[in-house]
Amino acid sequence: MAVLAAAQLLDELMGRNRNVAPNEKVKELNWEDNEYCKFFMVKFCPHDLFVNTRADLGPCSKTHDEEAKKLFIDAKKTHHRKLQYMEDFLRYCSSMISEVERKIVKGKQRLALSSKNTLAATNPALAEKNQEKIDILNERINELEKEAEQAGTEGNVEQAQGLMKLCDQLKEERDSLKMQNEGQLNATSQLAVEQEKLMEVCEVCGAFLIVGDAQQRIDDHLMGKQHMGYTKLKRAVDEVSAMIREIKDIRKGVVKDTRDDNREKERERDREKRKEKERDGEKRERERRERERHRTEEREKREREFDGRIRGDSELVRETKLRERERERDRERRHRTDRAEDGRHRYHHHGSSSHRHRH
Repeated sequence: MAVLAAAQLLDELMGRNRNVAPNEKVKELNWEDNEYCKFFMVKFCPHDLFVNTRADLGPCSKTHDEEAKKLFIDAKKTHHRKLQYMEDFLRYCSSMISEVERKIVKGKQRLALSSKNTLAATNPALAEKNQEKIDILNERINELEKEAEQAGTEGNVEQAQGLMKLCDQLKEERDSLKMQNEGQLNATSQLAVEQEKLMEVCEVCGAFLIVGDAQQRIDDHLMGKQHMGYTKLKRAVDEVSAMIREIKDIRKGVVKDTRDDNREKERERDREKRKEKERDGEKRERERRERERHRTEEREKREREFDGRIRGDSELVRETKLRERERERDRERRHRTDRAEDGRHRYHHHGSSSHRHRH
């Protein structure tokens, strides 16, 4: 427990992620985790009420985290875990209040028996009468125990429980009579009894108080941990009970309209299905049109490429023919030029021969 308390103190000083490595992922805070004290999140932890008193419950084994408590408070009011935490808190606190109420009853019985003990000590006849009652009660208790044992053996659990409850009541009455008969007091005990007659039981925490005591001592008692702790417990029980009733009323209202809500949700789902089918049909139509457009574009592209190749071949043929005609014309020009040169050469040669002949 000391280690746990030290760890909680370090968490408060350094944060809950004090041991997380730099490259390690930090766990997200969730008030539903089992490590957090559900009583602390609802109101307060009863373990913190009676520290260092006779009613000390010891340290709490869960973590008290203010951030988790804030997340709990901010959660939806009708959250099932939130309602469960409140009911658990209410049961635990109610059991503590029931225990102190039994303590108060026993304290009052103790004070009431003081006067009866005095009467029994000074009245032997009354003591003898009480002993007769005790003997009768012992016989009756033994009979009831046998009947309860027989009922339990036969499987009548409820009958056995009822008989044992009656048996416990008779035992309490028998013990009360025994306390009266054992009250043969000496002078010292008589003085103590007289003093007890001047005492009363606190209706909140069950402590014994002296009637007419000094105001300072009364104030010290009222400001003490036990008295204030049980006062806080009773107030919290009332508040949480009202909260639980409110939440249950809200949930009843929700359940009341569940059928209408379900029908409306069913109609809404049908509408969504129809819309989904329409969207699917439109989507398929768009995809079909897109495929058709794509095929058309591909066909047109192939046609353009084919036309381009045809036009390219025609141009090539035309250019080839042009170049061929151009070469033919070049050959003809060169041929004419060569013939002209041959003609001039023959003429010049013939003229020179005639001139030599004349000479």
